[in-house]
Amino acid sequence: MSTTSLPVPDRSPRLRAALLAAEFTADGLLDLLGAPAYAALARGETVPALRATRGGTPLETLVRLFLLQRPVPEDRAAAVLPLDEALADGWVVRDDGAGLRATVDVRPYGGPEGEDWFIVSDLGRSVGGAGGAGGHDAGVVLGVGGASTTLAGITVRAPVGSALDLGTGSGIQALHATRHATRVTATDLNPRALGFTRLTLALSGAPAAELREGSLFEPVEGESYDLIVSNPPFVISPGARLTYRDGGMGGDDLCRTLVQQAGDRLNEGGFAQFLANWQHVEGEKWQERVRSWVPRGCDAWIVQREVQDVAQYAELWLRDSGDHRDGQGAYEARYAAWLDEFEARRTRAVGFGWITLRKTGAEPPSIVVEEWPHAVEQPLGETVRAHFDRQDFLRAHDDAALLSGHFVLAPEVVQEQVGLPGAEDPEHVLLRQNRGMRRATKVDTVGAGFAGVCDGELSAGRILDAIAQLMGEDPVVLRDRTPQAIRTLVEEGFLEPARR
Repeated sequence: MSTTSLPVPDRSPRLRAALLAAEFTADGLLDLLGAPAYAALARGETVPALRATRGGTPLETLVRLFLLQRPVPEDRAAAVLPLDEALADGWVVRDDGAGLRATVDVRPYGGPEGEDWFIVSDLGRSVGGAGGAGGHDAGVVLGVGGASTTLAGITVRAPVGSALDLGTGSGIQALHATRHATRVTATDLNPRALGFTRLTLALSGAPAAELREGSLFEPVEGESYDLIVSNPPFVISPGARLTYRDGGMGGDDLCRTLVQQAGDRLNEGGFAQFLANWQHVEGEKWQERVRSWVPRGCDAWIVQREVQDVAQYAELWLRDSGDHRDGQGAYEARYAAWLDEFEARRTRAVGFGWITLRKTGAEPPSIVVEEWPHAVEQPLGETVRAHFDRQDFLRAHDDAALLSGHFVLAPEVVQEQVGLPGAEDPEHVLLRQNRGMRRATKVDTVGAGFAGVCDGELSAGRILDAIAQLMGEDPVVLRDRTPQAIRTLVEEGFLEPARR
């Protein structure tokens, strides 16, 4: 585990002011580097950014110092930083006559309301791109990556009294939580991660969080929260070589344990949101596997976003840790160990996705497990919240109540007709969402006509009666066979209960 001491955050407001004055922000980086170099930097490729920062301006100096981890001349650093304080507090050190170098990675990060934030992490670990971002350092603390921004985007952002970031890492989830939670607690098994979270919050000008060391829910035993978020070390691997990614339990047991134990730590109405991996085991439906994880008293929405066969999965994470650079023999041995582990567990593939719980105690619980590998629109927090609101509505309305209800077409829904050019009638009609999950669903003539006239004025039953009259159908038969289709359109967000 890395033992390098971390900077002292006590005087970080002056450093923050200096960074902002030089426009060392997410927008400033994009303007300086241009889109191609900016995107390359997010993949862990630094050559384009190095070429774009050869001029020696204050912003270029900061990019080279804190993002590219290159020594910079001391006079240039002194022109942009409160240098005596930065040296005394440990943000930079003198590098044997080569100038100054940074001791940590500082990456500008734009908040959801345009906040200028900074994520502090270990050098060279800011982005989990291919090629060994993790290395072999078991205690490394990573910065912003795709998984952490995904979790931040799907999190429900309602104002809450208390929030828990479990496995905080460099603190990005805790940072987001400070915007809408009165009290934020962040935990991690790695004490170094807690130190980075403290730096991230301080340098971002955010309120401090309560930091606790320990595994899973042990540091908060007996406490409960309105919001729990976790981007845990979910990788299913043989052993626990790397703290930042390997769960240290067999198979997907860490994710299962985390989800199962979350129910007792949630306040009524509270949300728990996780990223997770789960095994696809021979002879077992993956949906039933993850469904069994849902604790009593909770509704759940589980979305599988990606599936990889075991060979792809092993290769991805062996490259993440840089094992492919250790020589062919060592690489093949580790690769074989991964495949041996999967074979012993009869695992044929690994799924990745989102798990959201909501504490309700309602019966029957709503547990939706689905596969959705298609593009979505982030942020999705409001979409997640609305999903559970719709489950409450459907649970409280039987078919008769549904037909008495009034509905409106969601504002982002459009209709598409698919068929051969010149054909009198379409082969089928689609309703498509342009926001949120961006779902599409096929509807028949009745469904399309029903959705098209839902403006909240007429009840569902009266609309169906009118459609039956136009189509020459028996209105009783139409009322009997349509409620399930209405339920599906409501559940998937195409229709919304009208506010009356």
